[in-house]
Amino acid sequence: MSAPSSPSIVLSFEDARRVVEEHAAGIRAASFKGARTQNTESLDLLSAAGRVLAESVAADRDIPPFPRATRDGYAVRSADLANLPTTLDVVAEIKAGAQPGEIPCQVKSGQAAAIMTGAPAPAGADAIVMVEYSSRQDKPAAIARVEISRSVAPGENIVARGAEAKSGSQLLTASCQLNHAAIALAASVGKSRLKAFVRPRVAVLTTGDEIVDLDTEPGPTQIRNSNSYSLAVQVQQAGGEPVLLPIAPDEPKRLRELIEQGLRSELLLMTGGVSMGRYDLVEQVLAEMKAEFFFTGAKIQPGRPVVFGRAGASKDEAQKKQAPEGRKSSPLWHTYFFGLPGNPVSTMVTFELFARPMLEALAGMLPRRLIFLHAQLKSEIRSKTGLKRFLPAIFSGEFENAKVELVRWQGSGDIRATASANCYIVIPPDRENIPAGDWVAVLMR
Repeated sequence: MSAPSSPSIVLSFEDARRVVEEHAAGIRAASFKGARTQNTESLDLLSAAGRVLAESVAADRDIPPFPRATRDGYAVRSADLANLPTTLDVVAEIKAGAQPGEIPCQVKSGQAAAIMTGAPAPAGADAIVMVEYSSRQDKPAAIARVEISRSVAPGENIVARGAEAKSGSQLLTASCQLNHAAIALAASVGKSRLKAFVRPRVAVLTTGDEIVDLDTEPGPTQIRNSNSYSLAVQVQQAGGEPVLLPIAPDEPKRLRELIEQGLRSELLLMTGGVSMGRYDLVEQVLAEMKAEFFFTGAKIQPGRPVVFGRAGASKDEAQKKQAPEGRKSSPLWHTYFFGLPGNPVSTMVTFELFARPMLEALAGMLPRRLIFLHAQLKSEIRSKTGLKRFLPAIFSGEFENAKVELVRWQGSGDIRATASANCYIVIPPDRENIPAGDWVAVLMR
């Protein structure tokens, strides 16, 4: 009896991406039904950077907690500037961090208070007016009166108390990634520790008799294992914890053992063995394991033979398994997997296009749409039609003048060319010629 084979499901890039996004959204929804919300840890603020927030963060007081000056100038009553020029009595100087006793009780009609950026505006003043001086030397250290020759609108250069957030209002929502701005916001409300989702474990399995470990001297027709390491870095950057498995030979029994080991993680990434060759065994072994395939190819280059599916034990059997020491179990009884093409550039590209959103969802993040930038093409591109192409390129230029140009490369095995690139030019499947000067879509790395 012949071995079972996986169905052939080849989708357009857009359809394949939508399939992944739909499953990623399902993972994220499952994570907030109670099971996975327990898979969190409390971290100090800096250790939480880059992680995915598992709790909401609220304002502990109004932000700002007082009417705040946004410019250096004079706090005034805007009504006093109806007839210009006018001269006002300067009754105080208010610096940032001024204590209540250093702030006048009220600025009355005909008065002004010198004020610095970030300082609390005094009662009675409803605007900040700037007075221009030709140089710092011309600006007096202290003055009793100031002549003003321009009007201001009520509220100009003052942020009202609570304008940014009211006490108790939500500032950060669960599922947001804690970038530098989110960390700053948490710090501003006194959060020295944050609850974050545990990084999902992502198994990385490289296959092929031609692949050897880094510390092994390769034979004349062998190559060192670079894919496991590029994927491990991409996994870390996407919020996961890579688990590098031994290299799988082109032999069904050992390959199955390693796939089963990889399915104990929350996501399995396999590289190599997914093309149509006689020794490309990954899909065959997965089919024997009753895996469910969502697609077995996408109309892209590089990376056409990419595979996406899920496999695992029954739900009851999965619940009996022990989670790794120190970790809580995932609520998902099955494990999603990707079979990525073995050529290094194909591996890198297909991870970014398809595997990243799944990993981010497992990390607790809201799925994000893929957005391309646009830049002007420096040199003409000639291409075959039929596939959407993601080709290594250099994004350059200055300010609004974005330029992009393909790097010279020798196909999807050319790691050196890809290492020199900082983006991919995206070529539509119906474009055979793109002249220099045209605007093209760009996927940043």
